[in-house]
Amino acid sequence: MVLIEQVPSEQAKSNSKPKQTSESTTTKVSPPADSSSTATAAEKAPSGYASDGYETASDTELNETENGSNRESEKAVNATSSSSDGDLKENTQQPETNVVQLNEQKALAQANDAKVEGNTLFKDGLYEEALSKYELALQVAADIPSSTEIRSICHANRAACFSKLGKHAETIKECTKALELNPTYMKALVRRAEAHEKLEHYDEAITDMTKILELEPSNDQVRRSVMRLKPLADEKREKMKEEMIGKLKEMGNSILGRFGMSVDNFKAVKDPNTGSYSVSFQK
Repeated sequence: MVLIEQVPSEQAKSNSKPKQTSESTTTKVSPPADSSSTATAAEKAPSGYASDGYETASDTELNETENGSNRESEKAVNATSSSSDGDLKENTQQPETNVVQLNEQKALAQANDAKVEGNTLFKDGLYEEALSKYELALQVAADIPSSTEIRSICHANRAACFSKLGKHAETIKECTKALELNPTYMKALVRRAEAHEKLEHYDEAITDMTKILELEPSNDQVRRSVMRLKPLADEKREKMKEEMIGKLKEMGNSILGRFGMSVDNFKAVKDPNTGSYSVSFQK
């Protein structure tokens, strides 16, 4: 590091020995303190010259700079060491991650193979055998987070098998499982609506068809089905009310008979506006 001293003032020049010239400068050269220093004093203009934005550093500042550089070097070494340790840990954990991913990929491949076999059996009309293949696929893919799609498809395919076998309650259950995994699964909605209709669950069928129309507003066939099922749903509700009233009458007669009365002594009148009933006693 080169240190450049300032030019002596006019008073200092007048008191100096005759041998010294008034314009001379004394240059003191010292060996570099650290090979990591980034600026040399030779590039810095002495004080008193036209300023170019740099100033001469003092010994104290140089010492602080050296100490700071040493501290920064130590920090860099420590950071590198920590990074190396982190890389070592990551490399240690990496094989375990690769093994897990490889196992998941193998399981998904096995599940897909079982699903394909089930599809072939379904096309051949072997619905019971197809059910077993779809169930195998579901078991293999059960614990894999990325298996949502294949599991929803297998549940929907099992629903199709049960539908072919005339087991509509099982069809509804499988479709519901498929929709829990994929709420917008159109085929599952259609199959469940059809199964509900066959079991005369008209209100439930209308609910599924309404959902289909939300996803496909241009589906005129489903819209016509909704219009067709609404009168059937209303008729079934009225029938259920009559059956419920009949059962209540039987239970009421069994109790009132002990007192010499019957439910015929009570008249129920339906309010046309609200559809509710009011009961009055008649002797």
